[in-house]
Amino acid sequence: MEVSHQQKRRGTNSSIPGSRLNERDLIQRARTGDPLAERKLYDAHVDRVYRLAWRYAGDEDLAREITQETFIRVFDKLGSFRGEAALSTWIHSIASTVALNVLRKVKRFRQRETDLSRAAQHGRGTDRIEPDLKDRLKTAIDELGEKYRMVLILHDIEGFKHEEIAGILGIRVGTSKAQLSRARAKLREALAPFEEEWAS
Repeated sequence: MEVSHQQKRRGTNSSIPGSRLNERDLIQRARTGDPLAERKLYDAHVDRVYRLAWRYAGDEDLAREITQETFIRVFDKLGSFRGEAALSTWIHSIASTVALNVLRKVKRFRQRETDLSRAAQHGRGTDRIEPDLKDRLKTAIDELGEKYRMVLILHDIEGFKHEEIAGILGIRVGTSKAQLSRARAKLREALAPFEEEWAS
């Protein structure tokens, strides 16, 4: 699955590209089970959801799983959407919740694998090669707490404002700002050995 470079991040999506129906009409039709309306809504939002899922998971298979589960929930809960926020914000809120649940399950599974691997290598000397800056940055982001990582991705990578992040993650604006500040501090600490490379 590829992310469209032409899809805009913001907007109220008052109309869907390639359709004479605006988003409000499509939502009403999708609530009645209209498959064409559901497909148009899916096509309008799937690229952004997949990209966000990939940012969270860093894995194509997991990103597809998160995206699929997100839209299952979106259409299941569409009747509860009241239009108080943009549909895209509401969908991203669902995607973030799904991503958290999926990543927690994966984390528990991988932790068991890591424990077994460490037990097997116990007492064996290993050569450690310092990773380059790019790999260290990815590792540092992956090692952030879930909420810190999500706020960092939503703000610094996806470009959402704190008010939007608060709506997506169900937190206060002040909490979003504090978590972003803490996430950046943790990254600076993790990347301190690469300060000269990072600045160049």
